[in-house]
Amino acid sequence: MMFIRPVERDDLPQLLALAGKTGGGLTSLPADSNTLSARIERSIQTWQDALPRAEQGYVFVLADSETGKAVGICAIEVAVGLQDPWYNFRVGTQVHASKELSVYNNLPTLSLSNDHTGSSELCTLFLDPDYRDGKNGYLLSKSRFLFMAEFRDRFMDKVVAEMRGISDEQGRSPFWDSVGSRFFSMDFSTADFLSGTGQKAFIAELMPKHPLYIDYLSAEAQAVIGQVHPQTAPARAVLESEGFCYQNYVDIFDGGPTLECDIDRVRAIRKSHLLRVEINDGPPDASQPLCLVANTDYRQFRVMLLHADPKAESIGISPAVAEEMKCQQGENLRVVKLCVEEKKA
Repeated sequence: MMFIRPVERDDLPQLLALAGKTGGGLTSLPADSNTLSARIERSIQTWQDALPRAEQGYVFVLADSETGKAVGICAIEVAVGLQDPWYNFRVGTQVHASKELSVYNNLPTLSLSNDHTGSSELCTLFLDPDYRDGKNGYLLSKSRFLFMAEFRDRFMDKVVAEMRGISDEQGRSPFWDSVGSRFFSMDFSTADFLSGTGQKAFIAELMPKHPLYIDYLSAEAQAVIGQVHPQTAPARAVLESEGFCYQNYVDIFDGGPTLECDIDRVRAIRKSHLLRVEINDGPPDASQPLCLVANTDYRQFRVMLLHADPKAESIGISPAVAEEMKCQQGENLRVVKLCVEEKKA
């Protein structure tokens, strides 16, 4: 059985192995032991209520109950930008006009922005390629929504997610070549690594303070603004099916889109509800829809994909599932049906 649980210190070697499979471009999962160890520790302290909101971040792993192996990772930052500035580019317009010459030009621009400061962020989504079958990707991505629904007061009113932008197999980013390299005098992978390991002061020090005219960028760079890496396209589709949309904000390094949604408008959060647990030895009813099912235990949070009737008052589960879900007879599980639009992803 595959299930979601909070990250543990013993997961570090497996997370390092996962980081080595990302191919770069995932700044929040660098192949750096010290950074990942600190990330795990910060997550554990968040669950222990030992950190202020500005420093809080939750990390979850997708685990295989047969092997105990962590094969995927996802995370939530509670409130970005309250301690270290959170940057992106806003794609906007400047008008250049001359009535005398009958000239009127709308020129697209990139402006450095901190507009998402104070938002909660979905981040660090990565699944081992060997486990990208069935519905594992959906479980990994959407499990966070049930955590946010159950513990709503711990999160902000807006949720954002930065999508990985276009880069090739050698780690070359056309957006970086046309924008970032002009100001940072380093290659994309180096800047990406520094940002992922928390060394972000250089962004504020070196990024342009005035709008950049997009028409001055290379045609290749212009073409990738707001576009996602092919490996990230399914993740974007999943978020869009939940109500997230692109509002003209892009990553300052690779030009990938930032998606956003009001937290209470996220489908899985809005439609999830509690069902009473009925433990029995009967087989699961495969005729029932596949649902995301989460317990309500903050420190032993679990999520699985199970067949269930989301309109019923109770949910029947086996003793084995109850053990993995850390729940007892008569307790509640939070349930939401998987979105039918996921079939397009």
